[in-house]
Amino acid sequence: MESYHYLLDIALILLGTKVFGLFTRRLRMPSVVGALLAGILLGPAVFNLVQPSDLISSLSEIGVIVLMFGAGLETSITDLKKAGLKALVIAVLGVLVPLGMGYAVGAIYNVGPEAWLGNLFLGVILTATSVGITVETLKEMGAMKTTSGNAILAAAVIDDVLGIIALTLVSGLADSSVNVGVVLLKIVLFFIFAIVVGFVLHKAFSWWFDHDSRGGLQRYSIISFAFALIMAYVSEAFFGVADITGSFVAGLIISGTSQCSYVTKRIGTLSYLLISPVFFASIGLKLEPLQFTTELLILILLLCAVAVISKVLGCGLGALLCRYSKSQSMRIGCGMISRGEVALIVANKGMALGIFPQIFVTPVLLCVVFTTIITPVLLKIVYKPIPNDPDYMIEQA
Repeated sequence: MESYHYLLDIALILLGTKVFGLFTRRLRMPSVVGALLAGILLGPAVFNLVQPSDLISSLSEIGVIVLMFGAGLETSITDLKKAGLKALVIAVLGVLVPLGMGYAVGAIYNVGPEAWLGNLFLGVILTATSVGITVETLKEMGAMKTTSGNAILAAAVIDDVLGIIALTLVSGLADSSVNVGVVLLKIVLFFIFAIVVGFVLHKAFSWWFDHDSRGGLQRYSIISFAFALIMAYVSEAFFGVADITGSFVAGLIISGTSQCSYVTKRIGTLSYLLISPVFFASIGLKLEPLQFTTELLILILLLCAVAVISKVLGCGLGALLCRYSKSQSMRIGCGMISRGEVALIVANKGMALGIFPQIFVTPVLLCVVFTTIITPVLLKIVYKPIPNDPDYMIEQA
């Protein structure tokens, strides 16, 4: 009986995320907020009906891969190129500001001769951006193809790479077995690989979609999905770049082809039917019952405030410097707030190396949950169209 309990877990997650998603939609909030709340309520923090498991973890990983693959499918390579240099500026400031503010928070609560490394690691955690929540919210609002939407996607990809570099450098200070030079070389090689292979495979997919006259279209979505998984595996296993970056590149390769619309619809069905709800709920499931003290509560509130302000300030300032409008800059800043599973992965790495202080573990987890919930709420507010809104001109052109 025990071995089949995962079936009940998945059923509860699907029902819970749908019910709470409908509820939050009635409150004019994105449904992903309801999915996150469902995970918190179903998990150990409240009713303890569903426990985190290896299956849920694996499904949630596939879920964010599919989300990023779908984002790539709906992204114009031309628009992404236009945002390239601007996205680099946004991402750099979106890393440096949270890194500095995170270190400052750590220095308040963690002091001592060796404390600087743990405090620096807290800053590295706050540099992370989990764009999966943002992508789903932008899709829901029909804002994926806006100017700021493209900037968010491009900046998130670069942010991921900068985060890996920062994690590698800090880990190298604590673990002599990490070769920083090799890791940086792998990152460069990945982008060379992505450009070269991407160009060749885009031509190959385009030719196949245009010249395949056999009946039935299911093979297009199946092979495309398998391709996304392969790219995710290759980026992580061979280059040390996050799997979601590989899946996003896979989506970009297929975007613009004749069957892209069909593949996007089928991938969307796969996403909302199973794996995306599991991904969103899994974040809430990680929350454990808490015993609050005044000091802990203050630290949690401070960290949550810094997490939001640092990304809005850093990315928003970068966007303003790149001549985006004030409304676009605010949207870009809000779109980069969510930390999600990326921050959890970085935190786990720090704990494994023994350099991440225990006092920060619970606040970081709550900060991840908070930023994941607040991001779609803020996006809903800042994406309210205004007269002559430059963000939507791209769709009207």
